[in-house]
Amino acid sequence: MSIVARAEDYSRWYLDVIREADLAENSPVRGSMVIKPYGFELWENVKAGLDRRFKETGHQNAYFPLFIPMSFLQKEADHVKGFAPELAVVTIGGGEQLDEPLVVRPTSETIFGYMYSRWVQSYRDLPLLINQWANVVRWEMRTRPFLRTMEFLWQEGHTAHATAQEAIEETLRMLDVYADFAINDAAIPVIKGVKSDREKFAGAVNSYTIEAMMGNGWALQSGTSHYLGDNFARAFDIKFLDQNNEMQYCHTTSWGVSTRMVGAVIMAHGDDQGLRLPPVLAPIQVVVVPIWRKDHERGQVLAHCDAVLAQLKEAGVRVKLDAREDQTPGFKFNDWEMRGVPVRVEVGPRDVQSNAVVLARRDQPGRDGKQFGVPLEGLAVRVRALLKEIQDNLLAQATASREEQTTRVASYDEFKEVLDSKGGFIRVHWAGSDADEARIQEETRATLRCLPLDVPEGEGVCFLTGKVTDRVAIFARAY
Repeated sequence: MSIVARAEDYSRWYLDVIREADLAENSPVRGSMVIKPYGFELWENVKAGLDRRFKETGHQNAYFPLFIPMSFLQKEADHVKGFAPELAVVTIGGGEQLDEPLVVRPTSETIFGYMYSRWVQSYRDLPLLINQWANVVRWEMRTRPFLRTMEFLWQEGHTAHATAQEAIEETLRMLDVYADFAINDAAIPVIKGVKSDREKFAGAVNSYTIEAMMGNGWALQSGTSHYLGDNFARAFDIKFLDQNNEMQYCHTTSWGVSTRMVGAVIMAHGDDQGLRLPPVLAPIQVVVVPIWRKDHERGQVLAHCDAVLAQLKEAGVRVKLDAREDQTPGFKFNDWEMRGVPVRVEVGPRDVQSNAVVLARRDQPGRDGKQFGVPLEGLAVRVRALLKEIQDNLLAQATASREEQTTRVASYDEFKEVLDSKGGFIRVHWAGSDADEARIQEETRATLRCLPLDVPEGEGVCFLTGKVTDRVAIFARAY
């Protein structure tokens, strides 16, 4: 097992970690991947955390078709224009030319819109709050596992409301749900903001985002929530009879998080030894490694391990015993460190004699992260507290790293110098146009990530145009 150091080649480090931690590998189809069991368990834990939050906010799950008539996408002009370069289209089925081409789902606003037009008749039918867990296909030219693949897994919520105010409240509510998940489950600090017109979703009135910083200072859009106005309602005739007996168009929203979140966890927390998984999402929270040298010690050590397993399982801890006898303890330590397991329990003959164990935490490498002579009695309480401490520590470390790599600049020259020498998030006052934004991207490869919703700075001078403005923007190079 070997991975390149992050400082040497961050992109290769990322791919090395995915390979060595056994998360995924490339499929025979260019730009797509096979998610292996360990990687899929990580995704399942992401799903569980989000799904619980969706249901707590009144949403229900459903499933909509993979194939969408081409005419549906053409009903909303901005939508079809935005997605046209990424579409995979089926023209032959059953050996015969289809009367109408079918698009392999790139997103589902159109099919939801069609069905909602059938389901909504009266204000009593609203709001409609539906989410689906699905796969989508976008014909990406430059791909990277989890971050950008031609086929990926995600959830997409689609809601319909009687008023613009209700729809906007829903859009922001789901943005808050995403931020809550990122911070409290993934231990990733995020900035909530609105996308610029140039970066917003095709067909949206406003797009909101949570932006995270990865370990190399680049940004990652980690979830989006869109207020669609009545654009799709008009395109698909989603109308209802209101309380005054008048016909009105619905206001709709859509929002999604994908397997990109797995890539975010890898890059936000990983180090030169591999993954460091937040305990809330880790498929295995604790691994127990038995250690013995002499045959007569084996039975006693394994019996002690069984007692550890029983106590932790009863406490609801996701725990695994590594009883492989063809590998050394040192190999096992490295293997589970690579896979990011938050806590390792070591059990040797001395621990059996003292009715104790050794605890090693993944977020603090070396001897500093070890606790010796931890009593077996009350171990589950100790371990659960340690998992909470690790979860909090990973968030604190990621937050400190983001703050350290966030810079405020006052001029374009300073902007370019900071971007090339330090990178990270560059926070500026912004009064530029779409053309100004395009120029910055062309000249520096940095994009406007969002206009933060929390703007404590007040008025200031735009770093590019010199105009006075109260708008603040974050620029960064991004995945």
